[in-house]
Amino acid sequence: MNQGNPFKLKALVDKWPDFNTVVIRPREEDMEDDLDHYTNTYLIYSKDPENCQKFLSSSEVINWKQHLQIQSSQSSLDKVIENLGAINLGKVKHTQCFLYMILETAKKLAPSLVDVNNLVRSSDNPKPINQELFKFTSLDVAHAALVNSIWHYGGNEKSQKFIERCIHTFPSFCIMGPEGIPVSWSLMDHTGELRMGGTLPQYRNQGLIYHVGSHQIKTLNDLGFPLYSHVDKANFTMQKRVARLSQVPMPCTWNQWNYEPL
Repeated sequence: MNQGNPFKLKALVDKWPDFNTVVIRPREEDMEDDLDHYTNTYLIYSKDPENCQKFLSSSEVINWKQHLQIQSSQSSLDKVIENLGAINLGKVKHTQCFLYMILETAKKLAPSLVDVNNLVRSSDNPKPINQELFKFTSLDVAHAALVNSIWHYGGNEKSQKFIERCIHTFPSFCIMGPEGIPVSWSLMDHTGELRMGGTLPQYRNQGLIYHVGSHQIKTLNDLGFPLYSHVDKANFTMQKRVARLSQVPMPCTWNQWNYEPL
């Protein structure tokens, strides 16, 4: 939001100026599709997670009649969100992943968590790419269907629409292959997170996603973006990748609650 708020998000607080809970969400006019949980995403932080239920229950804060996602670095919100799901007669699914910050971001925002001497660095970085075959560039909105086709959480019409908006709104990064189509890429989503990275199956195991990620991190860091990402606890391949990119594991987790009204 500090980068010009290109996704036109809103910040809501329970009181001002001494607020306890803040919710970041899209504008009402951007959440008109009740089934689009990709767009209907709420980001929550609370200094009093055990007593924020009244604020989060308000229909002016969260539209509990829609399919939606809630994201937070606070797993302590789980009980409150489960309660609200039950009160609104809906189903809640909680996903918890590892949370990482790019080293430079961590140095700025959480220096107490960074011990450079103990930072685990990987020495098996891939070889340089063949620049005669592969070119660094950005994605076009027309490439959204390709990204959507292999995104683990996508593969449907609503996810493609969301990817199109992310490509249109934020910097994107890809490696163009010899056939003239992207073969590896990484995007930013509306939360500012590094997301939706992928490589076409026939080009995997060549380290292309490492090179895309390195280029993305350097470019966005130079532009002043705070950079972070999450990785599934069972995705050991991506955990190795973030170690290669010197991303710092956070003591808290990345949490997402998917809510479906019944």
